[in-house]
Amino acid sequence: MSNKTMTKEEYLNKVKEIDTTKEAPKVLKDTDFLTVANERRSVRQYDPDFKIDRKEIEELLETATLAPSSSNLQSWRFLVIDDQEEKERLLPIANNQQQITDASAVIAILGDKKAYKRADQIYSQIAEKGNMPEDIKDMYVNSIFDNYGNFPEERLAKIAHIDGGIVGMQLMLAAKAKGYDTVPMGGYDEEQFLKAFNVPEEYTSVMLLSLGKGTKAGFQKTRLPLEDVVQWNRYES
Repeated sequence: MSNKTMTKEEYLNKVKEIDTTKEAPKVLKDTDFLTVANERRSVRQYDPDFKIDRKEIEELLETATLAPSSSNLQSWRFLVIDDQEEKERLLPIANNQQQITDASAVIAILGDKKAYKRADQIYSQIAEKGNMPEDIKDMYVNSIFDNYGNFPEERLAKIAHIDGGIVGMQLMLAAKAKGYDTVPMGGYDEEQFLKAFNVPEEYTSVMLLSLGKGTKAGFQKTRLPLEDVVQWNRYES
């Protein structure tokens, strides 16, 4: 193995040079779940002239937010960056990854570490639909405040990151089903991003996600064999 290394920017952008994919992202004739899951790829080349309407982005986000979350607190928050000047401002923060500016939008998935404060609002809606008695609702809300309100910030951030990862995956699958492409990104300066875009301090940054019309399909998937990642019942000592 060589001892050569690359800067973070070189590392994140080198993939485009070594990607020999020729075909465009596949247009799906069948959008059943297994087809969508199999055909989704991380796409880094986008048509910069293609724009997705905000209403359609909102529809994708509505589908994404049907994902499960810890205690149904829905800690995810979204900052949708679709203005070209704002994307240009984000570009150096994200190590000059070209998909930042070429994609129709960059969706910053954030996690609200204080999401539990909306417990009453959320569970009141459940009770109003007749899916939970009022007294049980009150016990649920009180328990959530007692528990989450006493969690250390690190645990609240971890919960928000788990919820954010789940909703991010659902968003990517929804986008593929609608004929769009995505790539999740963790290669950016989180502290600088939070400051530059005036993100509330109770939010943590989970990922950036480009959304647009891909021009190259991206790498074919290669995965470790199941026997390398699956163990049944328990690990033997």
